[in-house]
Amino acid sequence: MSYLGRSAKLSLKAQEKVSFLATAGQTSKTGLSYTPNFVEVYVNGILLTDTTDFTATNGSSVTFTVALALNDEVTVISLKTFSVADHYTKTEDDALLAAKAKLTKSATAPSSPAVGDMWFDTTSGVSAMKVWNGVFWNKISNRDAATGGTVTYSGGYTIHTFTSSGTFVPNSIASVEYLVIAGGGSGGGGQSFSGGGGGAGGFLTATGLAVSGTGITVTVGAGGAAAGASTTGINGSNSVFSSITSIGGGGGGRQSSNAGLVGGSGGGGTYNGGSGGAATAGQGNAGGSNTGGYGVGAGGGGAGAVGANNSGATAGVGGNGLASSITGSSVTRAGGGGGGQEGGSVRSGGSGGGGNGGRQNSTVATAGTANTGSGGGGAGAGNQTSGAGGSGIVIVRYLT
Repeated sequence: MSYLGRSAKLSLKAQEKVSFLATAGQTSKTGLSYTPNFVEVYVNGILLTDTTDFTATNGSSVTFTVALALNDEVTVISLKTFSVADHYTKTEDDALLAAKAKLTKSATAPSSPAVGDMWFDTTSGVSAMKVWNGVFWNKISNRDAATGGTVTYSGGYTIHTFTSSGTFVPNSIASVEYLVIAGGGSGGGGQSFSGGGGGAGGFLTATGLAVSGTGITVTVGAGGAAAGASTTGINGSNSVFSSITSIGGGGGGRQSSNAGLVGGSGGGGTYNGGSGGAATAGQGNAGGSNTGGYGVGAGGGGAGAVGANNSGATAGVGGNGLASSITGSSVTRAGGGGGGQEGGSVRSGGSGGGGNGGRQNSTVATAGTANTGSGGGGAGAGNQTSGAGGSGIVIVRYLT
């Protein structure tokens, strides 16, 4: 029996081929190596049908149903089976895909993102690719990020907080939301009678302020200095951002000049019929007036309410401030200072940081809280010093 050709040597030994010429009446071929059900047999180029034309079950021989004729050309092809060593199952593939960073295209940020998830923000005017860094959605290209102040992030916004004067450089940021609060006024100084509370600094906030790519000077107004005995309260300084100017709070009145001063919010009046200082339109409220009380101060105006008038021998409390969530949480600022008192309980400053009024020869007036633009408390009677006004603040934010 002759051997024709040689075994095929394909990639990964995908098949092996044995060819021979049959002898007359030959009914089987031995010495083969195949996997049952993975074998093909050809006689004179015709593919035989397994189990009908031949039987191949033991992996080493083939039995023909009809005996072969002399010199029939027979080819037996063994189809090799193999498994890939480095591969993933469907379950493993699914787990890997689930762990991969996700890409979302929408105008709304994906909920419950994982670190590395990506979001193409289609919001009008934004149209930028962002990645979740575990805290906020950060632009993959932050070339347009502004600089200046203390930078924080909340709710998709980048927030720049200035507690002292500086420079805001917007780069390619087109518009911003802002909160600009001026310094608060100090309370009026004590003499024989008490001083009025200082007014809060002007409170201005809005969205959509256009900004250019050049540096913008930011001025954070100082609070008015504490007023000594027999001295009218001192106005706070203005805070300025771009075209926005908040007016400093008005100082509180004193005995010899009993009217409160005009400011972002007005200072409280004192002595005998002293009127409250007027507020700047759109920025705050007027200070309270002395409406018959003799020798006690009225409260300074706050961003959210007028300062309280005195009532008989009881001084007025400071006007309440206003709340803003520009930093991502609600914070109240710009309260008015409480009026100075002769006897009885101390009169408190308004919410948001207003200083408490003093009391004759016993309790010193307190200052407005720093970086809230709140007014200082009026001095109690007896040549006491008033509370200083709180410094202002400037906060700017934009969608990241």
